[in-house]
Amino acid sequence: MSTERADEGALRSVYRRRIGNPTTNDEVRGYWLFVVGLVLAVAGVLLFLGSEPQGDLRQLSLVGISLGLILLLVGPVIRLPLDSRATTLVAVGATVAAIGVAYFVAVFPGGWSIRNGNTTVIGLYGLGLLLVGAGGVLVPLLSGRGEEAADLRRELAELDDVLEDSAADEADLAARLWSLRQSQARFELYEDNGGEFRWRLRHRNGNIVATSGEGYTRRHNAQKGLESVRRNALGATLLRIESEEELAEPGETFEPPEVVESQTTFELYEDEGEEFRWRLRHDNGNIVGDGGEGYSRRSAARDAIERVQEYAGPAEYLRLDPTGFEIYRDGAGEWRWRLVHRNGNVLADGGEGYTRRRDARRAVDRVREGLDELTFETYEDSAGEHRWRLKSGNGQFVADSGEGYSRNASVEDAVERVRQYAPEADVLDIGRAAFEVYEDNGGEFRWRLRHRNGQIVATGSEGYAEKSKAEDAVDRFKLNAPGSEIEDLDAAEAAETSDESEESGDAAEEDAGDGE
Repeated sequence: MSTERADEGALRSVYRRRIGNPTTNDEVRGYWLFVVGLVLAVAGVLLFLGSEPQGDLRQLSLVGISLGLILLLVGPVIRLPLDSRATTLVAVGATVAAIGVAYFVAVFPGGWSIRNGNTTVIGLYGLGLLLVGAGGVLVPLLSGRGEEAADLRRELAELDDVLEDSAADEADLAARLWSLRQSQARFELYEDNGGEFRWRLRHRNGNIVATSGEGYTRRHNAQKGLESVRRNALGATLLRIESEEELAEPGETFEPPEVVESQTTFELYEDEGEEFRWRLRHDNGNIVGDGGEGYSRRSAARDAIERVQEYAGPAEYLRLDPTGFEIYRDGAGEWRWRLVHRNGNVLADGGEGYTRRRDARRAVDRVREGLDELTFETYEDSAGEHRWRLKSGNGQFVADSGEGYSRNASVEDAVERVRQYAPEADVLDIGRAAFEVYEDNGGEFRWRLRHRNGQIVATGSEGYAEKSKAEDAVDRFKLNAPGSEIEDLDAAEAAETSDESEESGDAAEEDAGDGE
């Protein structure tokens, strides 16, 4: 699918193909104004060299040079991220300079002196250029750019997070490579009591992880089967099969999954609140996912899309069955933990942050393994809500409810749920991001893509009656999102495509009703 829209202007299309994807319309306008100005100025100089002092060509050459200089200044200036006051001043300056050029045309040649020119013409033209320069330079410097400074600080903070995440990723990768090198299991090749050769993969704790499933008449063939597992297991895909009866017969072949072109497109648009948002639209018109939040700048929304494209493919599932500990990074850059139920509710919170992830992991292990040695306390806070907290033997509080309850019976139930679930809950060890499939308050299953710092970077557009349907939606998102093109929409196009989505949804409902 092309990144260009059929209805975009020719100049924007050329800019996109030859230079790059513009972030604003002013970026394109400024570039082409600069080009036109350069052409006019060069043409004016060439005409000037071959013209008579009071002739028509001399007039035309001076007009070309004057207008070209205006556009050469205005073009680069409007490409800058200026506020409305600066942009207005630039427009006023260009208009005043253009009036000076028009007045020159009116007074030339009788009212134009070869030696001194014309005071009114020069005054208007000079004032216009001065206003353009003031709009591009003085207004931003004198007014200050508090919002941009705040954005810069936020971007620097995000960069710090990225650098820390990169260091953590490097440590995780090193640990994974080491674990592959130092496996906790071994293959065992043996002859069974029936005289056939078999293999099994056994963990150091004695558990049998995998077996050959069948015997071989020769040791060599058993060795080949073992090596095939070694080669293929790491990159193997997962096929969910509902029951044993649906399993394929031994020897039945299958085709590996084909690499298919994406059937979705990221749409980047500005909403009615003047925030930039994105959504992922299928070729059939359905919206299959969105960012869930708006951004003050188009570039920030585009960065969010690129993060989703990067994270979606390799992201794993966080399967809360029925609960799991999540270790995440908060907005202040500290590592925290929480115990999450599969319906999305937070059952317990660590209460404090840690500078290192491994310290948060140790805190989780203390709660999981030493719950019997810890003491639950229930109390009523200053707002009249009932809460609980978990205290260690040295008097330190290691966990709390994270939220208040209106009745004491409710907080007692919450304590019992933590006692029941925490010891067996898995610690969700994820990469940069992971998909969560959860049940919402309405009893529908939904999905979201969560970065390991806790931020939700993508959400599903609808709920499903069955959990497997939500997981299928995740699979489709993982398949399509990484290769989807990004398409910029203006407000009218965004509204039009939204109407089309509603119409396609209504049509689907009507079809379903007819089927009944």
